[in-house]
Amino acid sequence: MVSPSSSQKVALVTGSSSGIGFETCLTLARNGFLTYATMRNLNNSEKIKSVATKEGLPIRVVQLDVTEDRSINDAVHSIASDVGKIDVLVNNAGYGLNGAFEDLAMEEIKTQFETNLFGVIRVTQAVLPIMRKQKSGIIINISSAAGRFGYPGESAYVSTKFAIEGLSESIVYELEPFGIRVVLVEPGPIRTNFADGMVATKKSQNPNSPYLEIMKKLNAVLASIRENASSPDLVAKVVLKAVTSENPSLRYLAGKDMETWMEAKRSMSDEDFRKTIKQNFMK
Repeated sequence: MVSPSSSQKVALVTGSSSGIGFETCLTLARNGFLTYATMRNLNNSEKIKSVATKEGLPIRVVQLDVTEDRSINDAVHSIASDVGKIDVLVNNAGYGLNGAFEDLAMEEIKTQFETNLFGVIRVTQAVLPIMRKQKSGIIINISSAAGRFGYPGESAYVSTKFAIEGLSESIVYELEPFGIRVVLVEPGPIRTNFADGMVATKKSQNPNSPYLEIMKKLNAVLASIRENASSPDLVAKVVLKAVTSENPSLRYLAGKDMETWMEAKRSMSDEDFRKTIKQNFMK
């Protein structure tokens, strides 16, 4: 493989087979970044390879499962050996877990955290020695509206995003002296196949669940919200803005709906905002 020029930035993106990760890889590559599109299952790489070949984009596909230390270390070592640096890390891999809190099994919650939170931690810790050595780098953590306020039916998913917000805010102080920036990108509802990958808790599908009717109504509302959601390329453009900024902000909202929600949260009391959530999600 041809090594990048000293001026070409190198990006690693997790969860790149579809949705936000897919569009982020294309956007970065179209703007000159040598982009490593990583994914758990390489059988899902044909689409991004096809686009890269057609457009002549600098995209390389690497296997990386954010829940497995060996997979992460092998991928990061391979990239470092290949090009000698990683300038941008986009932690995007994740999925949703749908169900009322009481219906969540502990193993389902743990599995959710393994991917959405501990996956971010594992990959970031693997990349940090490289960024420290080169005295530069930017870490983009894809958070969510769910990282800024809770809503019913996805308490485990919301919890992982709140944790990512706290993690990101904390490590900023530690990494800044090494020239490493940390950024949170917070999308509102995005029109991707995220819903297809949503995992429903086993108990939530039990006709005897006391939350069955509540979840039926809630899921209909969530489906309607996602149908009218923003395109994933909107998030990719926000990521590009952050990684090309000389002085990136800690947070970037992605989508007009997210901006509307956050303005409401800033201007309302907690009680009034809770009433608004109930009105919008529990019709």
